[in-house]
Amino acid sequence: MKVPFLDLKYTYTALQEELDAAYHRVMNSGWYILGEEVEAFEQEFADYNGVRYCIGVGNGLEALHLILRAYGIGSGDEVIVPA
Repeated sequence: MKVPFLDLKYTYTALQEELDAAYHRVMNSGWYILGEEVEAFEQEFADYNGVRYCIGVGNGLEALHLILRAYGIGSGDEVIVPA
């Protein structure tokens, strides 16, 4: 059985104008971290999910680190995860 991967070309074609415009706004601003686009995304994503806050991070490790800190989990604490 062949499982298809995400078709990025199809997705890009469907959203090309919006993605290109966002890319150019970020590049022209010179801010791809902590810039207006990130702030707007965080607010829109928080609104979409019905929560007060959203924090954009660069990768999954940063996200895991933040959630562990938010729960006060630190060195020596037991963290159980699925295998």
